[in-house]
Order: sequence, then C-alpha cells, then structure tokens
Amino acid sequence: MGRSGPAPSGPGGPDGTVCNAHRMSAPSPSPRDGSGLTVAFDATALLWQPTGIGVFCARTLVALAERTDVDVSAFAVSWRRRRNLPPMLPPGVSSRQRAMPARPLHWAWSRGTVPPVDWFIGGHDVVHGTNYVVPPTRRAARVVSVYDLTVLLYPDLCQPVTLTFPTFIRRAVSEGAWVHTPSHFIAEQVVAELDVPPERVRAVHLGVPPSPAAPEGAAPIQGLTLPEGCSRYILAIGTIEPRKDYPLLLAAFSQLAGRHRDVALVIVGGDGWGVEPFLASLEASPVRDRVVRPGYVDDDTLGTVLRGAAVLAFPSVYEGFGFPPLQAMAVGVPVVTTRVGSIPEVVGDGAVLVESGDRDGLTAALEGVLDGGPEVEALIARGRRRSALFTWEACAEGLTDLYRQAAESRRT
Repeated sequence: MGRSGPAPSGPGGPDGTVCNAHRMSAPSPSPRDGSGLTVAFDATALLWQPTGIGVFCARTLVALAERTDVDVSAFAVSWRRRRNLPPMLPPGVSSRQRAMPARPLHWAWSRGTVPPVDWFIGGHDVVHGTNYVVPPTRRAARVVSVYDLTVLLYPDLCQPVTLTFPTFIRRAVSEGAWVHTPSHFIAEQVVAELDVPPERVRAVHLGVPPSPAAPEGAAPIQGLTLPEGCSRYILAIGTIEPRKDYPLLLAAFSQLAGRHRDVALVIVGGDGWGVEPFLASLEASPVRDRVVRPGYVDDDTLGTVLRGAAVLAFPSVYEGFGFPPLQAMAVGVPVVTTRVGSIPEVVGDGAVLVESGDRDGLTAALEGVLDGGPEVEALIARGRRRSALFTWEACAEGLTDLYRQAAESRRT
C-alpha cells in the first residue's frame, strides 16, 4: 500500500507550540451512551492525495460508523490542514481536536511519551494510529497499523522519511501497543523482524475499494485515447516507484507487443520517488508510442479505465496487501501478478502468479490472458468469487474485536 508517512523532522527539537499545547484544556471526549468503546482514529491520510492508506481510512471509517458497539472520532496530525478533515468524514464520525504540529510532534514521539495525544483530542478508550505511528497516550490503549515491512526488508526501495517507522513501532510496542496488519503474512513478519509478542499482533484483511461504473453517455476518458491501431490495453495501477517494478512490465510489453499489435499499455498513477529508472526504460523502449500515461485519475475515472482493461498487470517486488488486483477481480478483469509478500494470500486462485523479476514468465502469463479462451473465463469467475470475501464490514468487525482486546488488556 502507498503511505503518506510522518512529516520529516527539522534539524532541531520540537518548537514551542508543543510546549504550549498542554497548558490548554483538552477537548472533551466524544459523547457515548455507555454501549461501546470510544476510539480515536488517525485520519491524517485523508488530507493528502489518495493512497492505499487513505483508502483504508476512508472505507474503514464508513464501516465503523455503522456499528453500534464503537463510537469513533477522527483526528489529523496537522497544524492547519486539520480544518479540512470534518467535511471528509462520514456521518456518525466526529472530529474535535486542537492543532497538532506534525514535525515537532513526530520528533517528540520518536523519543518519548510527551506530549500524550490526549492533550489534543481528549480521552478515549483506544487510539488507532493508521500510518505506522501511534501517539503516546495517558490512559487509552493503543493500536498501530503496519501494512508492510518494506522499510526493513527493502530499504533501498524507501524514501528517507519512512526509515523512521521501525523506531516508532518498536517504541509503541514496548509501551504496550497492539499491532494491526492487513494480512497473516505481514503479521508473521512483524513478529519475526520487530520482536513483537505474537499475542499482540492481529491480522485483519481489508476490503475491496469500490470501482464505480461510468454513467451512460459519459464522455471519453481524458488522456486515455489509445494509440492508432490499438483496441485493447494492459493496465497497471499505482504510483510509479521502484517497488512496483514498472521497468520489468515495460520489458515484458516490449516482448509481446509485436505479436499483439492491437494492445497498448496503460499505466495509471503519478510519478513517485525513484521514477528515473522507469523514465529511462520508457525512453529506450521500442514501443514507447504504445504506452499511455494518464497520471493520477479520480475514482470514477479509475473505475471506467479498470473495467475496460483486457488484463491488469501487477508486477510488484513486495506488497503488504495490494488493492488493484482485488479491484480488478471484483469487476471481472483477469489479473497477472507476482508471487511476493501478501499477494498469494490475498488473490488465492483468482489470479495468475509469476515470480518477481521474471520477464519471460510475466510476458507468457500476459499473452495467455490476452489470447482468451475457457481458462481465462474460469480465471475471471474465480477472481470474482475470491474478491467477494473481502468486505469493509468484515474489516470493521475485526478491528472492533482488536480494539476491545486492547482496551481490556489496558485495564488489567
């Protein structure tokens, strides 16, 4: 999943805004009727360009708000942009907080337990840090979401700011925090790599982001005019960064393009860090005129692009969950992806799996799907059945059970 990450800290320590904050009275805790837990949910990721973590926050908040056994409020670790959060929240989720300067707070939280987040958001039973960081609290139980361990296993694929994540996670766990992961595969890695007690790690699968269908009579998709002679396309979805291995996909497309002259390659996603190898590969590709890059698109446009694809290619080097394969499977688009990280656990028998870095294997798998036939139809049917198992309601139920366990352990 994509990650927004904590803001990078400056060269010095926290400024005076943190020191002054605790002198003010904290906001009142969320109202409750005594029937459910009060949970403070970090929704900072909603304030930035949507990422996988942003999708998780948005969809999970909707599902949690529909439950009667948990009372959820949201907060954002931001000084000014926090004011943009309330209109983005679903009905039933409130947001009452004081300004939270991100840089100095992350600096302080990586080194100690002051200031506790209660000073800014009031008291709750549980605080859920949704982006690898959970703030210290005075009394509330703490849960931190860890989506993958790229930062430990593939540090060369990470931005410098994300290299601080293990420090935050280890400190929180040493202080009693519980860990949520999106898969059993990542849960096992968290236990092994971060020395987290297995009884305090819970795997809760995420749901499938919806892929809206285009309304009848909709205009052609801007920026997605296929090259002359092309009537089908291979689709890739995701920010262009080293972990996605788009240079490998370009190489595979170059191999099959001569035999499938009606096929283009469409890559939906903006340029991320480390985009240079991809751009160099694209410039050198003999079929670069058949590669279409619409950049980042909104949800409605993405739904239209996804439904029109002949196949989704997802050649990642490592994934903690992976939304695009499930999205494609849910709308009947066949998927070719890599046998890495949590992908096999998530896609099951609903996708074609190849080894990471295997250009010839990726080429052959894509060609097999493009050629069609009964096997591809069976693959599509399996994909639909598999994707139906992942719902946001089940995710909210699993998280609520985790919140309850964390709160009970805090009280004992």
